[in-house]
Amino acid sequence: MMNGLTRTLCTVVVTLAALVACGEPASEPEAELRAWVATGIESAENKQRRDLMSMVSPAYADARGKEKGDIENMLRVYFLRQHSIALLPKINEITIYDDTAASVDLTVGLAGTNDGVLGFSADAYRFELELEKDGDEWVLISARWGELGGEIK
Repeated sequence: MMNGLTRTLCTVVVTLAALVACGEPASEPEAELRAWVATGIESAENKQRRDLMSMVSPAYADARGKEKGDIENMLRVYFLRQHSIALLPKINEITIYDDTAASVDLTVGLAGTNDGVLGFSADAYRFELELEKDGDEWVLISARWGELGGEIK
């Protein structure tokens, strides 16, 4: 089992990297979001914290009281603890508002290898993300999440 900090760190990684293809033809904003997610997945799996943080709005705030600086610190610790990271996302729904804002509901399986007793950790989460388009770039402005089957906070 992962402790609370590790879960939060995993959540951040997954939140930044969790949008993938649904199979339907994508609108331009949806295609941009999918490209954003592909970049996030690659960055998370390669533990590129700075690249991930560039995908988060300076105004990021969530219901758990986390701000952008908190997210960066959590990523730093998580990346130091995990030897490798794998993400397995499934988009449940993407909603785009006026081509400049989006909400995404998704489920993500994640796994990491580490120095723990078993040498790995794995879990699954459900996320509700809020993004906005800042100039030409999509950025994460807020996220809610919970363990798969549990409450989303």
